[in-house]
Amino acid sequence: MKKETPQNAAMKQVARLTKLMDKQFSIPGTNIRFGLDGLIGLIPGVGDVSTFAVSCYLLTLMAKNGASGYVMARMVVNVLIDAIIGAIPFVGDLFDFAFKANSRNLRLMQEHFVEGRHRGGAWKVVVPIVIILLLILVGGLWLAWTAVSSLF
Repeated sequence: MKKETPQNAAMKQVARLTKLMDKQFSIPGTNIRFGLDGLIGLIPGVGDVSTFAVSCYLLTLMAKNGASGYVMARMVVNVLIDAIIGAIPFVGDLFDFAFKANSRNLRLMQEHFVEGRHRGGAWKVVVPIVIILLLILVGGLWLAWTAVSSLF
C-alpha cells in the first residue's frame, strides 16, 4: 500500500473545498454547476469577503505544499479577477457563477504536479500579493459602501 504524501493529502483537501465552492450543485437537466462561492457571493459585502478568504486559504495550502512562484502568481491573478469583478453589484454575482477561480487554480496546481515543475514554496510571492488583494477588496467594498450611503 502506498503511503500518502503531504502534497497528495493537501491536493485532496483543496479538491474537496474547490468542489464545494465552485461545483457542488447543479441545475437539473443542464450541465450548469455552481457552488457556495456563487451563493454566498449574493450576500452584499460579507459574501465577497468570505469567498475571498476561502480562496486565500486555498492559495496558502497550495503554497505550503510546494507550488512554484510562477504557478502561485497565476493563481493569485485568478483570485484577483474573481474578487474585483465579483465585488461589482449584480454583474459580479453573475460572474461568480461563471468564472470559478478556485477550479482554475486547482487545475493549475494539478498541471504543476503532473508536469513535474515542482520548484519549492512560494511564500515570498503569495504573502505580499494576498495582502495587496485584501487591501484592494476592502478598499473596493468601502468605496461601494460610501457610494451607496451617499445615495440614501
